Amino acid sequence: MKKTIGVLCGLLLAAPVMAESLLVHVNSIDANGIVEDIGFIEVSISPYGVVFKPEIEKMTPGLHGFHIHQNPTCAPGTKDGKKVAGLAAGGHWDPEHTGKHLGPYSHDGHKGDLPDLYADANGNMRLPVLAPRISVEDLKGHSLIIHAKPDNYSDDPAENGGSGARVACAIIKEE
Repeated sequence: MKKTIGVLCGLLLAAPVMAESLLVHVNSIDANGIVEDIGFIEVSISPYGVVFKPEIEKMTPGLHGFHIHQNPTCAPGTKDGKKVAGLAAGGHWDPEHTGKHLGPYSHDGHKGDLPDLYADANGNMRLPVLAPRISVEDLKGHSLIIHAKPDNYSDDPAENGGSGARVACAIIKEE
């Protein structure tokens, strides 16, 4: 497994970057809104899909679910009478209305699923991930949400991969 991840990271770093790219700022969020700037993600196209290169700090160590959400906002919302971080971002982006959460590599699920991001023991996210089913253009007019827990790419046993609370957010504006 470690060898596979190392080879994939090597391919991503060695892959030529095409012209279209974005730099999006990432903020930690809570039920009251944006808390602080914690870094950025460079988003670029490669021959294999979209590459996300995070430069993020202050995260809980481990894997974190990562998704494209429908609305371009990081604002909180209210659910069952309680304020919820990032809820105004809406659900995962699902342009084909599949209603299925199956991960970033399945062609049967929604396109909002991205590969989990990894935070090292110091809470730094630096490893790039590849999303083969989307384009940089697809991201515009949406938000990127980082969740508290890893995503199991299923709706079983918990909805949306069990990735939990929304803890960080980036807005990708239409240009």
